[in-house]
Amino acid sequence: MDQSLVNDLKSQSRDDLLFRNGESNAGVPRMRTAYIALGSNLGDRVAMIEMACNEMDARGIKVKRASSLWETEPMYVLDQDRFVNGACEVETELEPLPLLDALQDIERSMGRQKIIDKGPRNIDLDILLYENETVVHPRLQVPHRLIAEREFVLRPLAELVPHRALDSTRPWKLIQDYLNELLPPATGHVEPLSTLTPLRASVAPLHALRSARATQVMAILNVTPDSFSDGGLHLPPSEAQSYTVERQDIEGDGPPSSSSPPSSVYLSTLRSTIQRFIASGATMIDVGGQSTAPGAPEVSVSEELSRVLPAISLIRSMPEAAHVSISVDTYRAAVAEAAVAAGADIVNDVSAGLLDDEMLPTVARLGCTVCLMHMRGTPATMSSLNEYPEGLIPTLAEELRERVDAAEQAGIRRWRIVLDPGMGFAKVGDQNLEILRHMPELRRWPGLEGLPWLLGSSRKSFVGKITGVTKPGDRIYGTAATVTAAVQGGADIVRVHDVLEMAQTVKMADAIFRY
Repeated sequence: MDQSLVNDLKSQSRDDLLFRNGESNAGVPRMRTAYIALGSNLGDRVAMIEMACNEMDARGIKVKRASSLWETEPMYVLDQDRFVNGACEVETELEPLPLLDALQDIERSMGRQKIIDKGPRNIDLDILLYENETVVHPRLQVPHRLIAEREFVLRPLAELVPHRALDSTRPWKLIQDYLNELLPPATGHVEPLSTLTPLRASVAPLHALRSARATQVMAILNVTPDSFSDGGLHLPPSEAQSYTVERQDIEGDGPPSSSSPPSSVYLSTLRSTIQRFIASGATMIDVGGQSTAPGAPEVSVSEELSRVLPAISLIRSMPEAAHVSISVDTYRAAVAEAAVAAGADIVNDVSAGLLDDEMLPTVARLGCTVCLMHMRGTPATMSSLNEYPEGLIPTLAEELRERVDAAEQAGIRRWRIVLDPGMGFAKVGDQNLEILRHMPELRRWPGLEGLPWLLGSSRKSFVGKITGVTKPGDRIYGTAATVTAAVQGGADIVRVHDVLEMAQTVKMADAIFRY
């Protein structure tokens, strides 16, 4: 940098520097847009980044959008742990230097100590871009001078503003162009960068773009009397016989009603079921207290809570479940909030926030991971809403993208989102096969790239129709075929009833397709 320019900048007052382009600072400050790099490689890396984002929000530096989180190898100083990196778009009244001061104060308040340049750190916040301004100052250079050589910066930034120029003197060269120009290492095989989706602090996150990742097995625990294939499974025989669904002959009291606590016999039976799930290979358990089967009655919030909370609390109290993630299958914000307070890690919403306006803001406030499923209408009306004149896959992808946008606008960080195409929900027959055949296309769809996917084909009616198996509980082999197809297509989670059989299926499918 020319020394006379440096000396000139040093001599300017802050106002002179920040309004050097002839802007006036009179009146109400206008809101500015900036892009901030996020990084951590010490402690709970995701928690540190989320804490920093929350602190920015609290200080009036509003996080409007966030990229995915990416797990990356260290650069420059190689003898340190992997980083988690991301970027966010913020809206702020602060000019560049006051914004830098605020970010550095957040770092200090979180215990950041800079011992080695480019060395380990619990949190790192850098200004990458600020409006369309170029800032040259002894303390700050914007655009950040090392953006073009850092894949771990370009990748998240390209998610947010791929078609923006970095250099005002070269407006034709866009951020995506810089990313495309980064060459792979000259020798050796290096796994491409992958997004990271946290589930639970004690559980490894999902890596949706890592080729050798293990598929997660989500066990279905329906504490309902009327779910389509396992309703009444945890009810005492005397009560379960009044339902026409298939059930297993187990002893024990049924789920508690909203006016009675769970009995010891019921909890003992439930504990045995959970232990069997875990021993069979479940890495996640999805607890549901409201059936979404067509024709199933809608229960009250208090009734749904009385069903799911004892199960969630029980799972969380079991030492063998310490490394098992819990999701709550609900479309109600009040149930989601109580379930997370009881120990659930994930909200699995079949409506992606459409059936309760408070769901997405509630999940954002809770800071947990959410699964957004594609569905039309309600469980009572969805079966008649299965026409897709513009094509199933494009329509499904765009409707899911709209829900992702709604989630982000509500404040849910992108790295907290899982997607579900909703097999059997407003899809009939061969439409479900089309989803399985086109999973790679869905995973690459603009706006959905890098997000993990959950598929739930277990015992669905299309499996029974194709195989000729009438009873849902007997559709094991057909379900296994769909689970294998889901793994081949890139699913990160499969949601299943028959845990032992599907866990074995997943192991074999992973060995074939994930290497």
